[in-house]
Amino acid sequence: MSSPKFVYSIYENRLQNSLKKENLPKHIGLIHDGHRRYARKEGLLSFEVSYKIGMTRLKECIAWCDDVGIDCITSWLLSRENLARPKEELDPYFEILNELFEDLLIDDVVDNFKIQFIGSTDLLPDFLQTTIKRLKEVRGGGEKTLTIALGYGGRQEILDAIKGLIDENRNQENDFDKLIENVTDEQLRQHLYSPNTPDIDLIIRTSGESRLSGFLLWQSAYSEVIFQDVYWPEFRKIDFLRCLREYAQRERRFGQ
Repeated sequence: MSSPKFVYSIYENRLQNSLKKENLPKHIGLIHDGHRRYARKEGLLSFEVSYKIGMTRLKECIAWCDDVGIDCITSWLLSRENLARPKEELDPYFEILNELFEDLLIDDVVDNFKIQFIGSTDLLPDFLQTTIKRLKEVRGGGEKTLTIALGYGGRQEILDAIKGLIDENRNQENDFDKLIENVTDEQLRQHLYSPNTPDIDLIIRTSGESRLSGFLLWQSAYSEVIFQDVYWPEFRKIDFLRCLREYAQRERRFGQ
């Protein structure tokens, strides 16, 4: 009798082979939700265990994206609102993030990726900022792009973009009415945190929560969104490929 793992492997291969690259998203956004609920469900001794499992899953998902030819990934690992959580909850998570980033310095899973960060990273602990700086230096090249959102808030990004745009133009245009009239979508886009990254085609959020919680509000205006019932630590390659299949079957209208 075939083992479930063997059957899953056959199904994964068939599913992946059925996907055509031209029908796949170029930019995928990941909202990794459900770590704490997973820990409670599994009776784990601490949330740190589920966070570590989640980080392993993230590295696997990066490899899955690379395998099928997805060029851009944005991974939301910490919201700006999360920074208000108790210190005793945040400190272990910061340590786990630091372990992840140190792994990515040498892990060949990101060899094809340039790694960049968006969000209020200046609000993070000094040791984490130091590792982030090293990671950006070491992984500053690559044909594909992995964007890691830390201390990120969608409203804050738009506010910062507006402030940057006004600051850029106020010395060039004395007539404020004319300044406003000349503001365009493209001008504002150039002041977003990652202006050269294309809009998101597909957003996947795990844990069954059916909301975006402010994730890349500007860039996700016409994104397809898939909400998965599974918690992120138990998200499998089969789940990922099924999301891609569903995306490929949708007709994108871009607001029309």
